[in-house]
Amino acid sequence: MSDLDLTALRENFPILSRTNYLNSCSLGALSRAAEAELDDFREQWHLRGASAWYEYWMGKLSTLREKAGAAHGASEAETALMPSVSAALSMITESMPRAAIEGGRNRVICSELDFPTLAYQFRVKPEIELVPLRSGDGVGIDLEQYQDAVDDRTLMVATSHVFYATGFIQDISAIADIAHRSGAWCVIDGYQASGQIPVDVTAAGVDAYVTGPLKWLCGGPGLGYAFVRHHRIEQLTPRFTSWFAARDQFDFDFEHFEFRDDARRFELGTPPLATVHMALGAHELLESVGFDTIHERDRELTDHLVARLRGEGFSLRMREDAAHRSNIVMIAMEDEARVVRELAEAGIVVDHRPGHVRVSAHFYNTTDELEHFVEELGRIRDED
Repeated sequence: MSDLDLTALRENFPILSRTNYLNSCSLGALSRAAEAELDDFREQWHLRGASAWYEYWMGKLSTLREKAGAAHGASEAETALMPSVSAALSMITESMPRAAIEGGRNRVICSELDFPTLAYQFRVKPEIELVPLRSGDGVGIDLEQYQDAVDDRTLMVATSHVFYATGFIQDISAIADIAHRSGAWCVIDGYQASGQIPVDVTAAGVDAYVTGPLKWLCGGPGLGYAFVRHHRIEQLTPRFTSWFAARDQFDFDFEHFEFRDDARRFELGTPPLATVHMALGAHELLESVGFDTIHERDRELTDHLVARLRGEGFSLRMREDAAHRSNIVMIAMEDEARVVRELAEAGIVVDHRPGHVRVSAHFYNTTDELEHFVEELGRIRDED
């Protein structure tokens, strides 16, 4: 991006004029484009009331399914809008073929580095044997570990595209191939990937991919996406449902129910329209910048930050191979919660996880902001 383009872009994000915001892996910055869509939602509510559903809002849902799907290499028919990533994971895991589980294919492979919600799906299911892979270096999982763990008893490999507390990028295409060679499913939690690294669920060959607009997509909380490959949709039978999942939704047929043929069979009731609108506004802004441009910009910022931190003698929790490095940078620090509070007092917003300060620059950040962060972090360290 040219300096002029970046200046104009940053004006879309009011938080950037108030603070040095480096915490997009927790919550993406709110844009004026998202606010404008939210204003439109409010105006249509004032203008049309409930009739906006038929005249306007159902079209917004379809547009978001189409745009979110396209950004992830999926079709609109393979895309479902969910209340959250947790709900999306729950829906997929509860919809798995019961005959396979009852026939002894009941092992699920995950990783100790996955966000706990993923493992929780299976820890509450006594019929499932959960097999968590352990990390040798506390940063990533090697492909050989999946190869050794998957066998003909494996129901699915369920793991993350990017690990939330290390920033490690997994090769989900290779993981899907390992799973499929043994007849298992591959379900990926992509919450920390969408918007910061390229995602193509079709090219990767995964069976299902769940994510949402909260983080790098800058669309806000209360919404998730489930992308399910077309040939897998009818193999999944939900065990809980809603009127949005009904084939003839507006027939209001109390006596009969049939699932939709597409991914909307997984949807759970009235979507959160406010967040749908914000997600659309944010998505259109990111589209105007270009996802390839965003990915390139994010990589440049992270490479700059890593070099500066290492130059200042900080210990980082990451692999040396840049192919596994995302925008999540973990810095080893004692009393990390206090450090984050002191950084906030200096106008810098970051986060922490056990033993580490977690910092995540996004395309709207500048190298000057990264320099400010490194300087303040060094000052805090040297004063201790």
